[in-house]
Amino acid sequence: MAKAILHMLSTLKHMSPFDVNMALDAGYDAAIPYTNVTLDEVTALVQDAMFSRAPSAALKTGIFFAGRDAVLALDMLEAAQKALLKPFEVSLFADPYGSFTTAGAMVACVEKVLRDKKQRELKGSRIVIYGATGVVGYSSAVIAALEGAEVTIVGYSGLDRVAKQADEMCKRFNIKVKPADGSSPEMVRALLVEHEIALCAARAGVQVLSKHDLNAAKSLLIAADVNAVPPLGVEGCGLHDNGVVVSEHGALGIGALAIGNVKYGAESGLFKQMVTSDKPLCLDFRHAFALARQLV
Repeated sequence: MAKAILHMLSTLKHMSPFDVNMALDAGYDAAIPYTNVTLDEVTALVQDAMFSRAPSAALKTGIFFAGRDAVLALDMLEAAQKALLKPFEVSLFADPYGSFTTAGAMVACVEKVLRDKKQRELKGSRIVIYGATGVVGYSSAVIAALEGAEVTIVGYSGLDRVAKQADEMCKRFNIKVKPADGSSPEMVRALLVEHEIALCAARAGVQVLSKHDLNAAKSLLIAADVNAVPPLGVEGCGLHDNGVVVSEHGALGIGALAIGNVKYGAESGLFKQMVTSDKPLCLDFRHAFALARQLV
């Protein structure tokens, strides 16, 4: 009986223990990390794993792409797809720094609360994303824009970097995303006032939105936060909150652990799909969002 083996490729010095644990708990017999992997090494590694097993064992072989760069992970996933040959095809899954499953979970949670408590849809909603130059913010922006939302991504070091990122998103995914400068508290608040949904994906321990910011935003419907390290990203939004009022105008908060529960289920579920599938899979943020939608 062929073992279920997952080869885990990361561009970083270490493979995430979180991802290793998730893969093994989902049903893989072994999870082997490869670190400091570069894009030009992907083809050889994938084919080495692929050709070492009989075609009958191909579906017991998986390749996972980690790291901390959403674009690079997608490039690696594309290179791996091109390296596959029938009948040796293996399954592929990209989730750099857990960003695809976290972003999928955050947008799915927002969609659920928006629909159930505000009778609105993502399509046409005005969404501002703080911390958008990070992997979770990047992925959330793409998912929301693909769903028809009007998305603005915010950078904290001026406009140049975030403008380049917005341009890359638009070209790669054929979407519309606007860049904005959030390098001062006044700019952050001004952007919040203009939008209906705020997704906070800043680094751990950084408060993005204060109570004063929230109360100033009369049109704000939902503020979601993925930061579980105090101070939390949205003041007054508890870790487990899932549609709790956080402003005097009735905006609802979604906390990091409410999102995290769905993220956990999405990542575990995608690993389980890989290890049990009767055909080769290629999974990215779109599949993470689709599964997260089911889980909420």
